[in-house]
Amino acid sequence: MSAVTARSADSASRRSAIILSLCLPSDVLLYLLLPMNAGAFGISLAQAGILLAANRLVRIFGYSYVVRFYAARGDRAALTLAALVSAVCAFGNSFISGFWWLLILRLGWGLSYAALNLSTQALATSELGGAARRAGRSRAIIAIGPMLALPIGALISLHYGPRLIFFILALCSLGAVWFARGLPAAPHSLSNATGRRFKRPDSVALWSFVEGVALDGLFIFGLSLQAQTVLGGNAVFIAGVLLALRYASEMLLSPLGGRAADNFGAVRMLVVLSAATALALTAFGFHWLIVGAGAILILRALQLPLVTTLVAERNPGPGRVQALAGNAVWRDVGAGVGPLLAGVLLPWASPAWIYTTAGVAVLLSAVVCSRYKPVPQNNTL
Repeated sequence: MSAVTARSADSASRRSAIILSLCLPSDVLLYLLLPMNAGAFGISLAQAGILLAANRLVRIFGYSYVVRFYAARGDRAALTLAALVSAVCAFGNSFISGFWWLLILRLGWGLSYAALNLSTQALATSELGGAARRAGRSRAIIAIGPMLALPIGALISLHYGPRLIFFILALCSLGAVWFARGLPAAPHSLSNATGRRFKRPDSVALWSFVEGVALDGLFIFGLSLQAQTVLGGNAVFIAGVLLALRYASEMLLSPLGGRAADNFGAVRMLVVLSAATALALTAFGFHWLIVGAGAILILRALQLPLVTTLVAERNPGPGRVQALAGNAVWRDVGAGVGPLLAGVLLPWASPAWIYTTAGVAVLLSAVVCSRYKPVPQNNTL
């Protein structure tokens, strides 16, 4: 993207975040409603688990194609297409039943989300001055859609079944198409380096992987188990509110994390917040559920802008877009591994041991990230 100013970067970053905020709720609601209403979609519970994992798996192996299309066509074309596909997927979730048809929709959404997520990160860091602030504000805007949709969608599903809300959210995705038409149309430059598609993570990607395992995997899975054991007839609504609090914390606190990174440095804040996260995970493991879970949600929101900023700082120039995509892949890998580990470990191992170990891993990966610069990569995802 050429002739980028702070003002144009602010405007484009804000617009791309609005688009993702409008498209994301249809995916988030599926995580809430599909396991509890698998029969209404014509699938088994095991198939529901596969469908919920499919969008991450396709991103891991499909990011290379998304990056090339995004770089060649620019934000306007890529996000217009992504918003249209998101609308199709939401319409499909409101009408279609059966595993294989729903799987096609999940794969399509996974690739669309890859483009949406990449654009929000690339546009937030298109001008390094104020990048952390823009990244924090972007995360806050993105969180608004899921935060509102989760409790509203849960209430609608209680009264009208789990399908109607997806029709409404499809209309929201169509609205995102209009916002996409105002994005920059210029292509992005890519590094000419060649190499393996799936690469060993650098220190920033390693932290993202560990964070994905610990917070997007182990913690969310454990929180769901606790909710399942204590909630009564209004489980869908209460679970929706709990998940909405995650996005509310992002909306309110991610901008603060971005400002802190601008003022004190992203690396320093990453280490400090990772140390606090280790303590919060330990508290959660020792059944301090409210204190531990609340602290984890707050700290996760504060950390979100830091990694995007670090990746951009350590990969200036044409390699930035590929580095952002590569980091997102490793976060997806971690978020996919986490629930698998939780499913294996939680039935027989002590939660205190599991979550304390996860906290130590988060802190150690942050220390590694602070002490070692990334190894030069051939960023060809």
